[in-house]
Amino acid sequence: MFERFTKDARAVVKGAVEHGERSGSRTVDPEHLLLALLDREASRASFALTSLGLSGRREGVARALAEARRRAGLSQADAEALAGLGIDVSAIVSRVEEAHGVGALAGDRAAGDPAAAGGKGWRGGHRPFSRGAKKVLENSLRMALAHSDRHIGDEHLLLALTALPGVAAEVLADHGVTYESVTRVLYGGGAAKAG
Repeated sequence: MFERFTKDARAVVKGAVEHGERSGSRTVDPEHLLLALLDREASRASFALTSLGLSGRREGVARALAEARRRAGLSQADAEALAGLGIDVSAIVSRVEEAHGVGALAGDRAAGDPAAAGGKGWRGGHRPFSRGAKKVLENSLRMALAHSDRHIGDEHLLLALTALPGVAAEVLADHGVTYESVTRVLYGGGAAKAG
């Protein structure tokens, strides 16, 4: 499937791996794909994100993603659903961080992690893609096919991120970037169309 990716889409995937490495994550996650998309310039996805007002708000997105990592990757919707069952996620995070340090639930490198000591990444330097990230890549193919596009571009990765439930979609939606708004910008029906 990777051979169908455009240069921009390949750059996003490589950037996601780099974001995963920098964060010390054991896997490449959808959130890393989102951060890599936000790094891009002069691509269809960057055009869509700029058109929807997300340019210049990367730090806000990064903060929201970091907050979700502190909640062990739970989306705000997940936390609210648990609250409905009487489980206060914020209280649990606070207790765990009191006992084990800030970011203990984040899943990033811990002091005892051999990857942190040796400077090598997970499993000899190769981070696997999480189930969620694989789902984004698979759905990007579906997005390309649905729009009769021959290749998978970074815009299809963005569409897949907005279409799949999870932290990345929730953070994008909180910033006004939804599947519908991205589709409108990229494929018509909106004020601008990416070319």
